[in-house]
Amino acid sequence: MANRRTFLKTSLAALPLLAAQNTEAAERVVRYKKPVVVSTWDSGIRANEAAWKVLKAGGAAIDSVEQASRSAEAEASCCVGLDAFPDRDGFVTLDASIMDHRSNCGSVVFLQNIKHPISVARKLMESTKHVVLAGDGALQFAIENGFERMPSKLSADAEKEWKEWLKKSEYKPMMNIENRKPVSQNSLSAPNTFDDGSVNHDTMGTIALDADGNLSGACTTSGMAFKMHGRVGDSPIVGAGLFVDNKVGAATSSGVGEEVIRICGTHTIIELMRFGYSPKKACSEAVKRIVERDPKAAKDFQVGFIAISKLGDVGAYSIQPGFSYSVTNSATNATLKA
Repeated sequence: MANRRTFLKTSLAALPLLAAQNTEAAERVVRYKKPVVVSTWDSGIRANEAAWKVLKAGGAAIDSVEQASRSAEAEASCCVGLDAFPDRDGFVTLDASIMDHRSNCGSVVFLQNIKHPISVARKLMESTKHVVLAGDGALQFAIENGFERMPSKLSADAEKEWKEWLKKSEYKPMMNIENRKPVSQNSLSAPNTFDDGSVNHDTMGTIALDADGNLSGACTTSGMAFKMHGRVGDSPIVGAGLFVDNKVGAATSSGVGEEVIRICGTHTIIELMRFGYSPKKACSEAVKRIVERDPKAAKDFQVGFIAISKLGDVGAYSIQPGFSYSVTNSATNATLKA
């Protein structure tokens, strides 16, 4: 007769197989040939293009995701980089995180006046024993490591939007801000430019699988427009807005970060994938947990997840319709709806 230890060991070993069988019966798993890069939102196509230059040359996933984030940070966007909308006190504060296939990670929060917070996060990851730096400490670290301190000045568009918001003083995050109708609809060849001249996207999260089969991820954002001064969302929190396990997969998120933090969203997804869930099924379960906490509130906000497995399976899921993600590899360069 098998003892308890043998029984548990056998049962746990069977869980991944059983979950995988159930998943495959319920959905078609989409698998992409490596290397492949996936980013949040349709503007992720442009981030992916920056990443793909690295991947197609045989480069590492960690280098590709950094380049994807730098591309987003350089755009005139309402939600990423120094041209983004400020907090309610008129300051643009940036958050970013990065994680490689060895579980090395770096994060900066409440960083001001630096154009590429993702590169500061990577520098922190590679040159120190720390994982997170915040505020003035993050700024000091950046300057000491050669990053240029940029002027503290809002872009014309950001200042205009902020002053309009001050007249109303109403704080309600705009759901699917990505989907504001642009002047140019061709997201594959040109930025989505709006009447005010801005380029629009929410948090830019990117995950990649390189030719060697290694995974990495990065996430960069200015956070919610007109947020409380000092507010930090899920993007720079490893296990919330970004998580990578090279044996399993990588995941990132976009939307209301407070809700993602409450369930350790991306870590939850990777753990579900470890036990056989497909990326899409794992993302769906994470969304379900958010909704179940407060179904009524969930009707008024958006959270979306994307994930990629070690094998190149890609999936996404969101609370509300309208969440999109972009996939690029040697055969694909497309935006899909979750």
